[in-house]
Amino acid sequence: MHARGAARLRAGALLLTLTALLSGCTSAPEPAPEPAARDHWRPEAGLGWQWQLSGPLDPAVDVPVYDIDGFDHGTAAVDGLHRRGRKVICYLSTGAWEEFRPDAGKFPARVLGRGNGWKGERWLDIRRTDVLEPLMEKRIAMCARKGFDAVEPDNMDGYRNRTGFPLTAADQLRYNRLIAEIAHRHGLAVGLKNDLGQIPELEPDFDFAVNEQCAQYGECAKLSPFVKAGKAVFHVEYELPVTRFCGQSRRLGLSSLLKKYELGAWRQECPQPRG
Repeated sequence: MHARGAARLRAGALLLTLTALLSGCTSAPEPAPEPAARDHWRPEAGLGWQWQLSGPLDPAVDVPVYDIDGFDHGTAAVDGLHRRGRKVICYLSTGAWEEFRPDAGKFPARVLGRGNGWKGERWLDIRRTDVLEPLMEKRIAMCARKGFDAVEPDNMDGYRNRTGFPLTAADQLRYNRLIAEIAHRHGLAVGLKNDLGQIPELEPDFDFAVNEQCAQYGECAKLSPFVKAGKAVFHVEYELPVTRFCGQSRRLGLSSLLKKYELGAWRQECPQPRG
């Protein structure tokens, strides 16, 4: 073989070797793992709280937790409560449509059911997660943007009411878990509102509970799974005097208040037991 031909063969072999090495080095990198969800607050059983959804916000109540309307209050209100050492819960309706909310026009008529007993509100067809998930994601993202620590999603027990839709317990479980997942995805704690019948299934998915009138209807013991798990149960009564429910609340470990139906600033705490 001529020397020039041998040199050409050696050069070709070297080129093949370099090409193989380079192809191994330039292979597509593995996709980066998705970022983990941000850690969130976990309210402990027995925390004192204030629930105010109407009237000028009174930030001076000396309790560690406030629950306020997510649409009505902005970053300044949340920051102000944080400066006072409060954790702040964002109240939202996730199971009913409210005509007075700024995003009301984004809900198509096909997901609106019967009225839920409050003026301007109608139950939602929670089976239609294709419609509702992006809308609820935007609402919960709003709470996170404003700096809230948690979400109180309301109207989470439509399957037990006359909604205009044939909702089942399984539909409610799926929807409630979806709301909890969205909240956690945004780094927020999330509370189970009422829905006492599904507490055994849903307690692991939620960080605390919010309940209305369990004492009046003899249902407070159903909230025990939350307390046994070390999780707060924020509870209000409207029609019973504190002497009728505070003893039971202390025994069960509930964080109980007497409030008026309009949920303004007025509140009455359970008196401290005598030493």
